[in-house]
Amino acid sequence: MKAKEVLKDYVAKNATLTDEQFEYFFSHFELQNFKKGQVIISQGSIVDSEYFVISGCLKSFFINEELKMFILQFAMPNWWASDFEALYNHTKASTSLDCITDAEVLCLSNANREKICSEIHAVESFFRWRTNKGYVASQKRLLSFMNNNVKFRYEELLNLYPQLYNLVPKNLIAAYLGVSRETLSRLYHT
Repeated sequence: MKAKEVLKDYVAKNATLTDEQFEYFFSHFELQNFKKGQVIISQGSIVDSEYFVISGCLKSFFINEELKMFILQFAMPNWWASDFEALYNHTKASTSLDCITDAEVLCLSNANREKICSEIHAVESFFRWRTNKGYVASQKRLLSFMNNNVKFRYEELLNLYPQLYNLVPKNLIAAYLGVSRETLSRLYHT
């Protein structure tokens, strides 16, 4: 399925746009292809775009002063990724975004998003819905992190996203769960 159809199907689940409105909306995106391991956003860089994943898998992550990686998000097809704090607040990136696999994405600049949101009410509503959905997912993850042990969080992750098990290396799943690779290995071998 082409990128245009993937985005159209995704938007149609949450917003009603005429064909003409969708064509105009789509014209503000840029199709980009990235290779496995390629960096899209680096900590400390200026962020002016967000990315809608068509194919492949991305990860958003932070590396602290002790060089420990913390993964905030895996982004699979039909997911959005960026350093949203940097994007919305016009600050430097506090996180990085790179490719776990080869990936095809649609890139939307902050300026273009704001432009089309001001021009088409249904697009503004769509992005509000998308932002709310992301906020709810972040809150659920934070509450799970605070209330559940790592075994529960691991099982919860794989129940919600079973495709991650074969797509994402175990060391990255461990970084997402906030544990060492060895701890994770003990969980799925017991």
